[in-house]
Amino acid sequence: MVPHRGSEPHVVLAPGDPPHVGQFGGGPRLPVDIRQAHHDPVRRSYDTVAEEYTTRLRDELAGKPLDRALLASLLEQTEPGSVIADLGCGPGHVAAWLAEKGARTVGIDLSDGMVEAGRRQFPRVEFRQGDLLNLPAENGEFGSAIAFYTIIHLDPGDLRRAFDEMARILRPAGRLLVAFHVGAEVRHLDEWWGHDVDVDFHFLAPERVAELLEAAGFTVEMRMERTHYAHEAETRRAYLQARRV
Repeated sequence: MVPHRGSEPHVVLAPGDPPHVGQFGGGPRLPVDIRQAHHDPVRRSYDTVAEEYTTRLRDELAGKPLDRALLASLLEQTEPGSVIADLGCGPGHVAAWLAEKGARTVGIDLSDGMVEAGRRQFPRVEFRQGDLLNLPAENGEFGSAIAFYTIIHLDPGDLRRAFDEMARILRPAGRLLVAFHVGAEVRHLDEWWGHDVDVDFHFLAPERVAELLEAAGFTVEMRMERTHYAHEAETRRAYLQARRV
């Protein structure tokens, strides 16, 4: 949600793991027209690459053993019978992987193009269109949630507001698993697989992300970092798992 999960633009990350689509957080709800205007460049960019993104990345977890292990661990810790949300799900390939393991999953993405592609490719996943500012979900609807390379598309000042919204949709003691690129830079992409796009990728400090999660009512239970796999762009990646208090 730097491209987040197969083949990706060289200027952002290298072929091997483009970004997930995810959106901007928010505190008080913004009027719909303001919110949409704020998100339009990212939404249009992912709409543009949705079909190719799906083709290239639908099987990317096959080459990411740590991601699979963390997802399996999250599934084991999720309350039986509850639903797992994939926030900034792109075409839903991660939610589909969880569904293959027996989970009930809902994928939420800003991009209509991604949602439409996901519905065609992964019928076992329920898809909803929406953003991190105003998630289309009830209070406490989900037993756990993942946000893989989704918060990298948020303005840093929006992160706390996004985490507040994630806490809202989780049940008490529900887990959130977040992944992102480590650093302090912002990379801009204006061409992706031959398509014109307009999207920024914010690298983040794990310590700051952990602080904001704690401020939003989470307890951070796990954090780890890894280097890139050979097929990925050369960035360091962080994973944080937090439990809603």
